[in-house]
Amino acid sequence: MRNELLAAPVDMATALFSPSRPFSRKVQKWIYMHSGNCQKVIIHFASPLKRTKLYKVLLQTGPVHCFSTGSSKLQNNKLSFDKSDPICSQSRSHTSHDHPITLTKDHMNDLEDQLQELFNEVKSLLVEGNKASAIDLLQANFMAVKDQIDAGLRGIEQAATLDVIALGFMGVGDFKSVDSLLEMMQEIVSCLHNDDPLLDSVLMHMGSMYTTLGKLENALLVYRRGLEILENIFGNTSPFLITPLMGMAKVFGLTGRATKAKEMYLRAISILETNRGVQCEDLVIPLFGLGNLFIEEDQAAEAESSFKRILSIYEKLYGENDGRVGTAMCSLAHALCAKGAVNEAISLYRKGLQIIKDSKFMAIDDVVLEKMRTDLAELLHVAGREQEGRKLLEECLLISEMYKGNEHPSSVTHLLNLASSYSRSKDYIEAERLLRTSLQIMSKTTGPDDHSVTVPMLHLAVTLYDLHRDEEAESLAMEVVRIREKASGEQSLAVGEALDCLVSIQNRLGRDDDKLLTLLKRILGIQERMLGSESEETVTTLKKIVFLLDKMGRKDEKMPLQRRLSMLRTKYKQKVPI
Repeated sequence: MRNELLAAPVDMATALFSPSRPFSRKVQKWIYMHSGNCQKVIIHFASPLKRTKLYKVLLQTGPVHCFSTGSSKLQNNKLSFDKSDPICSQSRSHTSHDHPITLTKDHMNDLEDQLQELFNEVKSLLVEGNKASAIDLLQANFMAVKDQIDAGLRGIEQAATLDVIALGFMGVGDFKSVDSLLEMMQEIVSCLHNDDPLLDSVLMHMGSMYTTLGKLENALLVYRRGLEILENIFGNTSPFLITPLMGMAKVFGLTGRATKAKEMYLRAISILETNRGVQCEDLVIPLFGLGNLFIEEDQAAEAESSFKRILSIYEKLYGENDGRVGTAMCSLAHALCAKGAVNEAISLYRKGLQIIKDSKFMAIDDVVLEKMRTDLAELLHVAGREQEGRKLLEECLLISEMYKGNEHPSSVTHLLNLASSYSRSKDYIEAERLLRTSLQIMSKTTGPDDHSVTVPMLHLAVTLYDLHRDEEAESLAMEVVRIREKASGEQSLAVGEALDCLVSIQNRLGRDDDKLLTLLKRILGIQERMLGSESEETVTTLKKIVFLLDKMGRKDEKMPLQRRLSMLRTKYKQKVPI
């Protein structure tokens, strides 16, 4: 029996081999803020959550807290330890796993003050835009503490000092240096005892930095140790557990372990409700994380409940016209969208954005506000209200050009979005103009062979295909493949995406079927490895291969793939349309 996909070969060929728009998103998966933005926009932890003195400093990692313990002096902005001091002497004992002597409060406060002074100086230099001086200061202090480590001092003092230096390099954006510092810190903290003063806080910072660097398993290990330390000191229901619980929840979420992430969020919520009450503002962060997880897991009703609770907390604390209420409305709008209530979501989104604007809660060019406008624009397109959506996208572009200039790279995103909007309306000429403008900006900014240039380039190839200018489209698609292979490797998902577009173009040009089949098999291998053997993308490529094999009369090769598609249809039924 012939497979259903072969029932109408001409129409199916057109459908199968029409290139899709790069980086399309499903409306059910919308989440307008990640946890880092959440901290910036709507979340403010109260200081009692920490048992140590708080020093809130906004660097690239978000709010961080500097502290440490020991005896030191700041000389010419460099930390130096007194080797004759008993506190430094006890550091040596850590290398042989002897239990350290008790650190006095004066010693703790002394080094804490010195580290805070150093951190504040780095912060001030970065705020002033004096990045070079900030780097010089961090490097000088690194050399000072490295001398101590080389001399055998490997205690909490050295770990805490490296911690502050690493946080400074995070603010500078030098992730390579942060990675090296974390290796040194890990060697030291692995030899420290869990009852060493403030070790738990150093571990929390390490977890945050590991997460930023994408070393998620390392982050999980230090968060777990920090959680164990705090549980032993304060018990299993203390608010001090919130930081490691939230860190672990984020890592679990990023690594696809949604059940474990929910467990962490729910435990954090329970602790806060017990200690602070059911209407405390600190509940917003875990509720927000939990709501986003519910959306990702297609549990729209549960997500709606989480975001409604956030909205209720903010309305009660700040009144209905506060900017935080507006952001909560936008979060709730996503849950409503996932639930299928698109028009209700649009209405709530507009109301939330109006509150944010009226309250002046965010600057007009704030990146989070820009993201919310863009998401609403896409939602309007999904609802068939392209003109309204396009107006919002034009507003985003105008604001970007007004504050950053006409040829700033940030405008490329808005140009791409506008081009996609015009393509939806089949105005491919205007889409081409916008895409060529974005490609010109990226080529000037990053150079012709940078990976980022391939984003507008691939969009332009698809638009030229829509205009039936296939030779030009093929040339661009081949250039995208070349750049991405060089930048990301021949087996990367980005290369697979570009190859998929190239196959569609070359199929219509009537290129050699054997070469097309070779490319499709290469795409299939990339998708199976990177996305899984049952992903939607893999299934689509399988259908293309089956169609091409049937066209070539290679039935023996076609039959096993047909059976695989049939099994997927039986397993997933409507979830995987074959």
